[in-house]
Order: sequence, then structure tokens, then C-alpha cells
Amino acid sequence: MRVDVGIVGDLREVLRQLMDRVERRPNDAWFDRIAEWRADSELREIVRPADAPQHPAVPEGKLLGAQVIRDLFELTDGSAVTVTDVGQHQMWEAQYYQHERPHSLITSGGLGTMGFGLPAAIGAKMARPDQEVWAIVGDGGFQMTSMELATAVQEKVNVNIAVINNGFLGMVRQWQEFFYEERYNQTPMVNPDFCKLAEAYGIPAIRVTERGQIEEAVNETRARTGGPILVEFVVEKEEIVFPMVPAGADLDDMIRRPTPEEFEQKRRERAAVAAVKEAPAETDAEPEPEPAPVATAGTRFGV
Repeated sequence: MRVDVGIVGDLREVLRQLMDRVERRPNDAWFDRIAEWRADSELREIVRPADAPQHPAVPEGKLLGAQVIRDLFELTDGSAVTVTDVGQHQMWEAQYYQHERPHSLITSGGLGTMGFGLPAAIGAKMARPDQEVWAIVGDGGFQMTSMELATAVQEKVNVNIAVINNGFLGMVRQWQEFFYEERYNQTPMVNPDFCKLAEAYGIPAIRVTERGQIEEAVNETRARTGGPILVEFVVEKEEIVFPMVPAGADLDDMIRRPTPEEFEQKRRERAAVAAVKEAPAETDAEPEPEPAPVATAGTRFGV
């Protein structure tokens, strides 16, 4: 590679010497732009403190997968090794569990391998028995390798298992909602009772259905030793991962979660369309065609 000036030396020392020679330039305009982006992102955020005003897209009384991951991060002080499967929960983990140490996230990237999470977490715990390890898996991928619960029990592997159960192959369902007019095909799941499945192996199990139950369940899980423990988080079925880039689109064409104002506007538009459908026809004129669905916020909750 062609360079203008070649410098040989320890990077840290070279940079220190160069800093004294570099003229400081104002970057106010750039920092102002970053502040605008941050403010806009905060408007769209759905994981907020319980006592703060909530985004209207959050269904009342429902538990969100994003809330589970964020609370898990805070309750573990971000110090755990997390191992994910593949799907929506994998995206939420990347967004809401803030890793500040190297080698603390093990995930199946690229094309992704469903079923990776549980056996990989068992391996991580066996390699680092002194480290807290959480397998974060979806209900679909977990069933592909759930028989490895037997391995965890037999080897007394003290791995914590968080099953994010939304009753769907969530990532595929999301695409069907956005781009295939909610024609859900092969994505709804017929799941077993995950707590009873764990108990059949002699594994303690906890079911969480509300955000207020997360802290107690996580603390109890962390306090147990001597073998695996499973926590099933029953979350909103139609929660959406944002942002999302449609197939073949550029990054600047990404679909973002709507702001509260955008969400309320979309809800009013959908209500108006529904009212027109239900109203009796007054003339023989042909009805105007309905506008094509626009994939900007999800067609249901936009969460």
C-alpha cells in the first residue's frame, strides 16, 4: 500500500508525539449532528425506565424481548458471557447487552445456525467455569438442540438458559409482516411447555410473563449452583427488530421504528381505513382502491 510518510514505532508513543503537532479544529457542527441523531433515536426507543413515559407502540401489559435483554444486562452489570442462537433475540442482544470486554459474546454470525446457542454456551461454561454464562435462545432454535440439556445435567454445567418465547420463528415472521401482507406461513410455532421440559431433566425452571418479574427471576438464577437452570420469558408475539434493511436496499433505506407521533398518525390512518371498510355503501360507485401497505413501522404494534 502506498503511503505518504512511513513511520516505524510503537503506535502509542507515535500518537502521543503527533498529538502535539496536530492543530485542533472545531467540530461543533459534527457534534451537533450527532446530538440530533441521538435525540431522534431516544424518541424511537421502546426500552425505557418503568416510571418514564412509554412509547405508544409498546402493548400494555406485554413483556418485550428487548426489555428482557436490557434488564439482564443491568442485573449482571454487563459482566456475563452471553451466547446467542440466531434470530430476533440475537439482534436484541447486540443492541441492549452492552459488551465492554473482549470475548464476552459468542454468536453464530454470517448465515447463522439455529440451534447453536445452547451447546455453545455449555462449551463456554466448561472452558470458563469461573465465568457467569447465559445462553440466550429463541423458542425455535432452542428446540433444535434442546436435547443437550441432558449434557448440561450429566456434566453438572452451571449454565443459565434464557428462552425468549414469542411463539413464532420471529425473524421470518417479521419479514412476512412487512413484505408479504401478514401471510404467515410456517412461522407460528407449536411449542412444548419449556419449564416442564426442563423439569423432566431435573433442571429448575422459572417462567416470566411481566417485566416486574425479571429481577427476581434473574437474581434467583444467578444464586443457584451445581447445574443448569432455565428461565422462560414469554414475550410479545409480534415484537419487531428495528432498524431493518429490506433485501437489496441501501443502508440509508433502512426501516426505523416510528416516533410516537408517527406511530399515532399511522394508527389513526389504519382506524380510518377500517371505518371505511365497515361503513355501508351509499352509492353504486366503485370503491377507491386501498393504498398498498408501506413497510415503515410494522403493521401492528411497530415495536
